[in-house]
Formats: sequence, structure tokens, C-alpha cells
Amino acid sequence: MTQEPHESDVAFIQALAELLHKNDLTELTVKREYGENDSLNVRVSRQTQMVTMAAPMHTAQVAAAPAVAAAPAPAAMEDPAQHPGAVTSPMVGTVYMAAEPGAAPFVTIGTEVKEGQTVLIIEAMKTMNHIPATRSGTVKRILVEDGSPVEYGAPLMIIE
Repeated sequence: MTQEPHESDVAFIQALAELLHKNDLTELTVKREYGENDSLNVRVSRQTQMVTMAAPMHTAQVAAAPAVAAAPAPAAMEDPAQHPGAVTSPMVGTVYMAAEPGAAPFVTIGTEVKEGQTVLIIEAMKTMNHIPATRSGTVKRILVEDGSPVEYGAPLMIIE
């Protein structure tokens, strides 16, 4: 932690905030070393609108399936990330439900999966990361849309 304030710190933090906004990032963490026992740790973050929009998108998706239309009210009260069958995001990135544009999705609601089977891809830093099923079972809910951004730990789908 900085022992004494540096005049350039305010400008540095403002530049980080501008970089965050300009590049549409959600978080930056930087450590600035001034010398032995003198440094500045900065974490600049913001909450994106996509996070608040994720629930309505999911509700619309569930409402479109008449067989489960009665289920959203209790499910909306629960945190999907706490569900024992939740597949959560191991990183920040962009979700892709298929191997390439126009291809069939890896899974849909009702698909039987085996533990370790790829259920979607998350692109992070130009790298395609295959996300495996955490358990064998049936895909009950898909909580993200193709091409949407996700945060670390965000619930992606429920497998029961």
C-alpha cells in the first residue's frame, strides 16, 4: 500500500477508468510499484447493464416453453449459482453455444449429457475454452444466450 500520496495517482486512476469505459471492460486490477515498500494497488470496476438484463432474457426463454411456464416464479427467487447442478463460468468472456456460427448448439434444454462433455465455449482473450458438464444428467435450464458476455462464477446452465 502506498505510504504517501503521489500526485500522479489521481491521473493514473482516471486514465484506468477511461480505459475501462473505452474498451467496454468490467474490471481492471493494476499494481503500480514506486519502490521498496511503496506501491499502489488499484481495482477499477463497474457493473454492466448486461448483468441486469440477463434475468429478463432468461424469463422470456422460459415463458416460451409452455411445459415449464409455471416454474419461473419459485426459480426466480433462488440463486441459480447455488443449485447443485449449476455449471458456472470459470472465467470472464463471451459464451458460444455452438462450435462455429450456424452450427448446431452443443446442448439444448432436455439434452442428456455425460460428465466432462462440452456444453458450451467461452472465448477469453481470443482463446476458445471448452466448458465441460460438471455432472451427468439432463440440461434443465440454459441461463445465457449465444454471444453474451459472462463474468467469473456466473451460472451458465443447470444439469439435473
